[in-house]
Amino acid sequence: MSNDAKKNPEPVVMTRRKVLRGVGMALAALPLARLALACGEGTGDTPGPGTETDAGTETDAGTGSTGSWATGGTAAMTMAASYPNPFASGTGTTCTLTCAATLGPCYATTVERKDISEGHDGLPVRLALLVVDEACNPIQGASVDIWHTAPHGLYSGEDASDFCTSGDAGARAARWFRGVQTTDASGRVDFDTCFPGWYSSRTIHIHFTIRVNGNEYVTSQLFFDDALDDEIISTQPLYNTRGTRDTTNQTDTVISADSVADYVFSTERMADGAMLAWKTLVIRSSLDTAQCSVPGGSGGGGGPGGPPRDGGMGPPPGWDGGMGPPPGGG
Repeated sequence: MSNDAKKNPEPVVMTRRKVLRGVGMALAALPLARLALACGEGTGDTPGPGTETDAGTETDAGTGSTGSWATGGTAAMTMAASYPNPFASGTGTTCTLTCAATLGPCYATTVERKDISEGHDGLPVRLALLVVDEACNPIQGASVDIWHTAPHGLYSGEDASDFCTSGDAGARAARWFRGVQTTDASGRVDFDTCFPGWYSSRTIHIHFTIRVNGNEYVTSQLFFDDALDDEIISTQPLYNTRGTRDTTNQTDTVISADSVADYVFSTERMADGAMLAWKTLVIRSSLDTAQCSVPGGSGGGGGPGGPPRDGGMGPPPGWDGGMGPPPGGG
């Protein structure tokens, strides 16, 4: 894990804007914001606009106005050192096990790194993940491996199936949006990335596997709020050129609508326009403990209203775990 993720937050600096808000409003807003942060994590709730974070950085909510998000990839994260610690309020006393979901066909060789974008353009995102056990104790030294699509909906890697890269030369030559990090003493890892794109039959998602001492403890998937997905797809460069997605959190092929809320990131827009997305992941205390599975969605296929987009020539039924093929082309 890079050193910048471990730095202490900057002290709160009073600005003229804050003074003009009035002392009474500031005193009222701060505890409410912290309460929302503490309670919202793990439910997908998003803090309200103008939230004052523990780092003293004024931010807007995750579903802000058109054009308020940054673009240009992780290079646009100009204030990354001052992003707040979304886990500052702790995890509470109840930690519910993170259940397993399908690995999918698009896993490929990973790279140990924090920035997984390889300079790709897109809406910059800081992913903060906290790994704890069922007693809410942080797990140090856990390996967190993540992978997701580029903004245009393709996975990367020459060792990934052409089912996932659509045989695109650029995607096969790259290893974008794949990476692994090791949790620190607090159980945290950070990744700098770009918001994922969509492809037919799947809602927008990020895959992850957590290993301890080389042993796999859970492989699952995380999601974003549907309203946030729709806003980014309809308004942001790169994302707004491919039309409306055909699958939402409510109609996904891997996780049921009743269960998805437990696997949705909390999000907040930073002052530089980047997104901070965070989630606590709870793993088994021992491999002897039975692993739960997320309730499934509606099944595989190429999305509503038509046959699979691979023309029926894709992998055998069931091989993709309901993933559905990424789009042909870019």
